[in-house]
Amino acid sequence: MDASDTGLRARLVDVGVELVALEGAQALTLREIARRAGVSHGAPRRYFPTHLELLSAIARRGFAELAAQVAAATGDGTAPPREQLTALGRCYLRFALDHRGMYELMFRHDLLESGHLGLRDTSLPLFDGLVELVGRARPDTDAGIVAGALWANLHGIAQLWGWGSLQLATGAGDFTPLLNSVLDAHLGAGS
Repeated sequence: MDASDTGLRARLVDVGVELVALEGAQALTLREIARRAGVSHGAPRRYFPTHLELLSAIARRGFAELAAQVAAATGDGTAPPREQLTALGRCYLRFALDHRGMYELMFRHDLLESGHLGLRDTSLPLFDGLVELVGRARPDTDAGIVAGALWANLHGIAQLWGWGSLQLATGAGDFTPLLNSVLDAHLGAGS
């Protein structure tokens, strides 16, 4: 690919990132991305032979952004694991709520399962970081299993909070008490 090809490829992904932020994952059609990028509706196929590959490239940007935010939130790794897990959880939930369309796209099973454009290579390091922190906080457990359960709880909070269900059910005004309860359940109170 020459520079103009690389530029158009990046522009298509940029347009997709903007579109998902404005209108959600359902708006990500090849035709709409091409229209907003100012190219023919067939042009994206030159760089992304399938719709799945373009969606994967857009989701990859989301995982990169989430990873950068998690790294900033957890700092240099010297804080106690529980503090880092609290920061990671808060960051994950904030990202999910602030970037709902991107979050939905990032966790589409068909994209993760397909392996297009190394999406798993972008997403798995986030989980590996969670496993490492859980292992430090709870060396007595299977850190992968506990991290999986913790992540499932965070994902559930993100979904239910985004829908407004948890606010109705619990009367909570923010998700922090729920996050703390989940961390207590998986790591032990005050660990």
